[in-house]
Amino acid sequence: MARPQETFNKKEKEKLKLKKKQEKQLKKDARKASGKTSEEDMYVYVDENGHLTSTPPDPSKKIVIEAEDIEIGIPKKEDIDEVPTDRKGTIDYYDTSKGFGFIKEVDSNDKFFFHVSSLIDEVKEGNLVTYELEKGTKGMNAVRVKKI
Repeated sequence: MARPQETFNKKEKEKLKLKKKQEKQLKKDARKASGKTSEEDMYVYVDENGHLTSTPPDPSKKIVIEAEDIEIGIPKKEDIDEVPTDRKGTIDYYDTSKGFGFIKEVDSNDKFFFHVSSLIDEVKEGNLVTYELEKGTKGMNAVRVKKI
């Protein structure tokens, strides 16, 4: 004798589908009975403050914006005083055999790491230099180090 084609799992899935279908139909009937099927109840408006509301916005508070005033992308740069990127400091420590050192900033006394590959001129301890900062893996690093 052959086994039936429907397994227990298939029967349970069919029962769940039928139950969901019935619940959906009940909800649909309840909506029809309550009379709240008008489209006006389904609309949501955004007021002048950006909040969602069920009432339409007040036309007197409408702001007209010209299409030419809308900028998409990066706004044009205005004349802004550029912050100098060159910083001044003195070579606090420099090991030529290992190829790295530290610069002590003149203004804030902060120390920054530099590598021999970022040197433009030959330097030694005590030299006054200018440099730029870049973010490295372990913090800020001095790059483009030039002797003054």
